Amino acid sequence: MELRRNTSVQIGDYNTQNFTYQAPPRPAPVALHSTLPRDVAAFTGREGELHRLLRAAEAGRAPVISIHTVDGMAGVGKTALVTHAAHQLAARYPDGHRFVDLHAHTAGQPPADPADVLATLLISIGISPQNLPDTLPERAALWRDRLAGSRMLLILDNAAGPDQVEPLLPASQECLVLVTSRRRLIALDGAEPLPLDILPPEQAARLFTRLARRTSTDTDRAAVTEAVRLCGHLPLAITLLAGRLAHHPAWDLTTFTDEFATAQDRLGELEAGNRAVAAAFDLSYQDLPPHLQHLFRHLGLHPGPDIDPHATAALTDVPLARARRHLDTLYTDHLIEEPTPRRYRLHDLLREYAHTLTTHDPTETRTQATQRLLNYYTHTAQTADHHLDAAPRPRFHTITAPDAAPDLTTREQALAWMRAEHPNLIACAHHATDHSQPTHLIALAHAMAAYLNQQGPWYQALTLHRGAAVAAHHANNRHGEADALRDLGRVRYLTDDYAGAGELAGQALELYRTLGNRLGEADALWDLGRVRHLTGDYAGAGELAGQALELYRTLGNRLGEANALRDLGWVRYLTGDYAGAGELTGQALELFRTLGDRLGEANALWDLGLVRRLTGDYAGAVELAGQALELYRTLGNRLGEADALRDLGLVRRLTGDYAGAGELTGQALELYRTLGNRLGEANALRDLGLVRRLTGDYAGAGELTGQALELYRTLGNRLGEAYALRGLGLVRRLTGDYAGAVELAGQALELFRTLGNRLGEANALQDLGRVQTGLGDFTVAADLLARSRALFAEVGDPQGEAEALNSTGALLACSEEPQRALNTYKQALLLARQVRSPLDEAHALEGIARCQAHTDTQAAITSLREAVAIYQRIGAAETPTATEYLTHLEAGQA
Repeated sequence: MELRRNTSVQIGDYNTQNFTYQAPPRPAPVALHSTLPRDVAAFTGREGELHRLLRAAEAGRAPVISIHTVDGMAGVGKTALVTHAAHQLAARYPDGHRFVDLHAHTAGQPPADPADVLATLLISIGISPQNLPDTLPERAALWRDRLAGSRMLLILDNAAGPDQVEPLLPASQECLVLVTSRRRLIALDGAEPLPLDILPPEQAARLFTRLARRTSTDTDRAAVTEAVRLCGHLPLAITLLAGRLAHHPAWDLTTFTDEFATAQDRLGELEAGNRAVAAAFDLSYQDLPPHLQHLFRHLGLHPGPDIDPHATAALTDVPLARARRHLDTLYTDHLIEEPTPRRYRLHDLLREYAHTLTTHDPTETRTQATQRLLNYYTHTAQTADHHLDAAPRPRFHTITAPDAAPDLTTREQALAWMRAEHPNLIACAHHATDHSQPTHLIALAHAMAAYLNQQGPWYQALTLHRGAAVAAHHANNRHGEADALRDLGRVRYLTDDYAGAGELAGQALELYRTLGNRLGEADALWDLGRVRHLTGDYAGAGELAGQALELYRTLGNRLGEANALRDLGWVRYLTGDYAGAGELTGQALELFRTLGDRLGEANALWDLGLVRRLTGDYAGAVELAGQALELYRTLGNRLGEADALRDLGLVRRLTGDYAGAGELTGQALELYRTLGNRLGEANALRDLGLVRRLTGDYAGAGELTGQALELYRTLGNRLGEAYALRGLGLVRRLTGDYAGAVELAGQALELFRTLGNRLGEANALQDLGRVQTGLGDFTVAADLLARSRALFAEVGDPQGEAEALNSTGALLACSEEPQRALNTYKQALLLARQVRSPLDEAHALEGIARCQAHTDTQAAITSLREAVAIYQRIGAAETPTATEYLTHLEAGQA
C-alpha cells in the first residue's frame, strides 16, 4: 500500500521523507524530546504578552486542552515571542516539545499538508514509518491517542488557517499548544487569541540599542526614537536596521538615522541576506486573491491616515457592502488595522509597500481612483457643512456626488463625521495642493471653514484658507477667492489678528461688490463690524453692523439679520447701554429660535447672561450662561464652551465663591489654549488674577494680570489692556504702592475714555478715588468717587454702585464724618443685598461696624460677626484683618 504524497516536512532540525510500504526496512526512528529552535538572545519587551503565555501552562489542569493563538502582521515578532515563552515553559512539559513550521508564508514553499505534518510528528515520538496510517483522520486519531495523558508543548508556527491546525491538536488537557499566524484564526474553536501589535516606543528603542550594540546616551536618544519610529516600531524592521548599524561601530547614530529618513527606498534599506521587510510583505500580498490585491494597492493611494468603508467604496469603485467585506478580510489577515470600529489604517511600512505596488498600475487607473476619493470627501464635507455653518452660503464649486455616502441628516452626525475625517480632509487638501487641483482645494477649504472655526486648530485653518485663496486667485475663480479671503479673515479674527482680519474682510468686500454678490457683501460688512468693536471703534462697529442689517433685511436673510442684531447688541453692551443691549439681543434670540439655529441661540443666551450679570441679576446670569454652556457642549462648540465657563466663573466670583470661580476659569483657560485663542487666554488670565487678588495672593495676582496685559498689547486689544492696567493698579494700591497705583489707574482711565467705555471709566475713577483716600486727599477722593457712582448709576450697574458707596463710606470714615459714613455704608449694604454681592455686603457690614464701634460696641460686634462670617465663607483676603478686629472688640466687652 503506497502513500499518496511524497513531500518533506520540517520539525525543528528533523526532516523525514514520505515513502511506500514496499521500501526496504529502515532502522527504527529515534524518538525526539525537543525540537525547539534556539531562544532569541535579544528578546526585548512584551512583558504583558509573555506573562499571558506563561500563565497558559496553568490551564493544563482545565478539562480541555489549552490552545493559544498569537496573530499579527508580518515581522511583528510572533515566532520570537512563542519561542521565548516555550523555553521558559519547557520544564513544565516533561513529555516533549515540538516546533512545527506550517509554511503558510514561506518563500518558494506551499503551506504544509496536515497529513505530512502528522507523519513527521508521529515518527518523532517513535512511531515506525511502516505503522503510519494512510489517511489524515487516522493519523490525527493516532496522534491524539499517543499523547493521551502526556504533558507536551506543541508550537504550530506560521499557520495558514484553522483547517491546517485542527488535525494537529492533541486531545490531552495536559498539553499546551501555541499557534502563530498572520491571520486571525477566528474559526479555531476553543483557542485563546493573543493579537500581537507593534512594540511600544520605549520597548522598540531598547530593542534597537541592544541589537545595534550601542549604549544609549542623551545625545543619541532622539536619534534612536526617530529610527524606531521610521521602522514603524516593527520588530523585524528594527532588527534589520539595527543589525546594519551593529556592523559599523564607527558610524554616527544621528547621521545614520538622518540618512535612513531621507532614503528614497526605505523598504529597500530594510533587508539583510534572505531577510527583508518587503519580502515578508510580498508573501502576505501574493496570498491574496486578485480583487483583494487590487484593494490593498489602492489603499496605498489614500493620502490620509485611515479610511472607512464609504471612502473605500469610492476609492475602489465597488458597492459599499462589498467594500465592508473586503476590508474585514484584510483586517483578518493583519494587512490593515482597526483602531476604532469600522475605521482602518495601514501600518506605516505597509502603506509604503502598498504605495510602491500602485506604481505598477496604469496612470489613468490611479488618477481615476484618486479623483473618486477627492470627490467623495469634498461632497460629503459640503453635506456636513450644511449642518455646521451658522450662515450657509451658495456654493460655486460643483463636485460629483459619490455613489455611497454616509447618512448626515443631523448636526450631531455631521459633527461626528467631520471629527473622524478631519485628518483625512486636511490630507486631501494637501494632496490637491501638491497635484494642482484647485477645484477640490477651494471646495474642501470652504466646506471645512465652519468646523475649523468651532473646533480648531486655527493654525491649520490659516494654512488651509491661505492656500485656497492663492489657488483661487491663480485659477481666476473670483467667487472662490472671495470666500477664501473671508474664511481666512474670520480665522485671523479668532486668533486675534484684528488688523489682518480687517484687511482680509475689506478685500472680500470689494470682490463681493464687484461680483454683485450682495449676500457676500453683507457677510463681509458684518465681519468688518466685529473687528471694529474688538479694536475699540464702537461707532464704526455700530455703523457697519447697521449696514449689514439693512442688506440682510433687503435680501430676506433672517439668519444674517439675527447675527447683525446680536452684534449691534454687543456695541450697546460695550458702551454701557445695557437696556439697549438686552433689547437687541432679545430680538436676535427670538429670530435664532424661530430659525432653529441652536448655535445662534447659544450665542444670544450668552450675551444676555453678560447683561444680566452687569445689571446685578446674578441668578439670571447663571441661568442663561448655564443654558448657553449646555447648548455649546451639545453642539461641540469648544470656543463657546470656554466663553460660557469663563462667564460662570465671573458670576461665582461676584457671589463670593472664589474656589468655584478659579476652577471654572481654569477650565476655560485650558480650552482657550487648546484652541489657540489668545484673547480668551488673556481674559481668563486676568480673571484668575482677580481671584488671586481677592484671596490675598497679591504676588500671584500681579503675575497673572501682567501676563494678560502682555497678551492684550500683542493683540492690539485696547479694552483688555485697559482692564489689565486697572487690575495691576489695584494690586499696587493693596500692597501700598500708591504712586504706582495712581499711574496705572490713570492710564486705564484714559484708555476707557478713548474707547467710550463708560463702565470701565467708572471703575477707574473709583480706583483713583480709593488711592486718593489712602493718600489722605479726601477732597479729590470725594469728587472721584461721586463721579464714579454717578456713572455706575447711569450705565445701570448696581454692583458697581454698591462698590462705589463702600469706597465713599471708607472716605467719609477717614475724614472723621462717622454718621455720614454710616449712612453711606447702609445704602451700600441695601444695594449689595439686592444684587446678592456677598463681598460688597461684607465690606458694608464691616464699615458699619467700624462706625458703630464709636458709640455702640455691641452693635458693632453683631455687624462685624456677620461680615466675618461672609468673608470666611467666600475665602476673602479681608478675613484675617476683620477677625482680628472682632477679637479686639469682643475682648473690650469682656
